[in-house]
Amino acid sequence: MSVGFRAVQWNRDKLIYDAVLLAVVAAFIVSFIAIEAHLHPPKDGPAWIDLRIRAFGLCAFLMLTAILSIGPLARLSPRFLPLLYNRRHFGVLTFVIAALHASFMVEWYAVQNTLPNIVTELTTWTDYGRFIGFPFKALGLGALLILLLLASTSHDYWLQFLSPPVWKALHMLVYGAYGLAVMHVALGAMQSNRHPAIPVLLAASLCLVAGLHLVAGWRERGCHRRRAGADGWIAVGPPDSIPDKCARIVNAPGGERIAVFRDGDRVGAVTNLCAHQNGPLGEGRIIDGCITCPWHGYQYRLDDGCAPPPFTERLATYRVRIARGIVEVDPRALAPGTPAAISISS
Repeated sequence: MSVGFRAVQWNRDKLIYDAVLLAVVAAFIVSFIAIEAHLHPPKDGPAWIDLRIRAFGLCAFLMLTAILSIGPLARLSPRFLPLLYNRRHFGVLTFVIAALHASFMVEWYAVQNTLPNIVTELTTWTDYGRFIGFPFKALGLGALLILLLLASTSHDYWLQFLSPPVWKALHMLVYGAYGLAVMHVALGAMQSNRHPAIPVLLAASLCLVAGLHLVAGWRERGCHRRRAGADGWIAVGPPDSIPDKCARIVNAPGGERIAVFRDGDRVGAVTNLCAHQNGPLGEGRIIDGCITCPWHGYQYRLDDGCAPPPFTERLATYRVRIARGIVEVDPRALAPGTPAAISISS
């Protein structure tokens, strides 16, 4: 993290992440163009441009599918958590690939001196009431504008300016971009090219994204649900059931998620939402005595939920106690920065 919105320095993990991402994207595009050109050699300049349009469009769609799959995969298995660390880089690169896809479409019209046809297609209002013949380019443009908005607000300046809840809500628009992209393909490429691979790919993408979110949600609902006792406190489990330097997440009756951490013989509870990007703190671990968010490494003290100096972020904390050998948490949040951790050895 950085103070005053200065650029965060690159580290080895960031460099490896981005290098692999760029290499995979480049390899996919080059391979697609090479294979398609070999199987179906383009006959003229516009045909070569069309090949680039399809290569970059498919790459952007697959990248968007992968972005929406990372979240539930990370909730299902911690092995996927490293993919979350620089997901913003993934999103920005997806916008770049999608923008190149759109630019090649404009180039395709330009080399044939038919640029005005784009405006005609987008402004023939009667076509918007049709299914076959719907101006699918408008759907792609809508998805591209959403990706532009998300890419341009990915810096921490906008996160702080908008506040984490608003910023996170804004970036949920990525699901809208995905929906528009799906319809863009269904009403565009799938209508002009009847190859069975297109509907199969579209269906597989939808099933993957929807299936992963449903499975992750069902698993979390079953794993984190706890009944409150007569006095309102929620049983978490024996102290040893909380992995050392890790957390168990419980759902309060109102839906708030609480991360209950254990660091040796110390137990404390904080909100599961990181103050940075509302990341899932309970999926992180305690490093150097601080709860460390798995998304971007923001840290908070276990005792009071405060970030170590010079940082000033504070988390809501929760009272914890040991009753009949069971760790229990009071679901009523304390003021951010309130000391609430206890020792289980006393």
